[in-house]
Amino acid sequence: MPNRKIKRIKGIQEFHRIRGLSKPAHPLISLVDYSQVHHSAKEENTNWVQDYYTIGLKRNVKGKFRYGQQRYDFDEGLLSFIAPGQVFGIEAVDYGPGEGPTGWLLLVHPDFLWNTPLAKQIKQYGFFGYSVHESLFLSEREEATLLGILRHIEQEYNANIDGFSQGIILAQIELLLNYADRFYNRQFITRKISNHRTLERVEAILGEYFNAGDLMEKGLPSVQFLAQALNMSPNYLGSLLRSLTGESTQQHIHNKLIEKAKEKLSTTELSVGEIAYALGFEHPQSFSKLFKSKTKQSPMAFRASFN
Repeated sequence: MPNRKIKRIKGIQEFHRIRGLSKPAHPLISLVDYSQVHHSAKEENTNWVQDYYTIGLKRNVKGKFRYGQQRYDFDEGLLSFIAPGQVFGIEAVDYGPGEGPTGWLLLVHPDFLWNTPLAKQIKQYGFFGYSVHESLFLSEREEATLLGILRHIEQEYNANIDGFSQGIILAQIELLLNYADRFYNRQFITRKISNHRTLERVEAILGEYFNAGDLMEKGLPSVQFLAQALNMSPNYLGSLLRSLTGESTQQHIHNKLIEKAKEKLSTTELSVGEIAYALGFEHPQSFSKLFKSKTKQSPMAFRASFN
């Protein structure tokens, strides 16, 4: 794959200029009719980084969008989130007469949120962390709900700006994010088969890692390692595992670790220190502390229960 050049879009006005749109009514927020945004197939080898949040609701997009290492079709109503500083790409195609995508882009600069509760709160929404790996498919009813909110933003955005405008728009943005949060949780629930296959892969990857016999050199598996092995972001994987099991990714790693520790304690004569090192711990005390916190027994007490 050829190296992709990276272009940075420093602000919303620059986005409008690059895409041939008229100047935005406000420099820090814009609601863009996606049918007016044109991507050329010449951008195939370009990645983009932007300094503002983008919430996109798109339909009828022929090409694919790259978020991280994933590619997404937009065959259904699909909501995507891109935070400032994230890298994304567009694999566009040229449209024929009468063809073209539809939808909306809501662009929000962090300065628009400055000194408001949403400035901090927006970073807590998980989908801005894992949006680069997992976009949201919408039912018709869900799509209609979000389109209604966007229309309220458009109405306020195009009205005469006054002292209430920012607060009203911020309230609508927060409402949109809360609905998206609900819909993401629904997506976890309705995709149980796929998600449980992911859970099986988690178990398989951890099993292979712990059975490899080189933990002394590699150390313990990290959340980042497991997420990369599954081609997911750490936030998305954590949300998925909690929705299925009620436990975090780190807890799953620890559970597999304790399982292997119990096996070694009950079937070998290795000392606790030797087992700790074999499982990737630098200090046996750290292993013993974790083991006791998980089992309510020390490693030696656990071993003694088998004699």
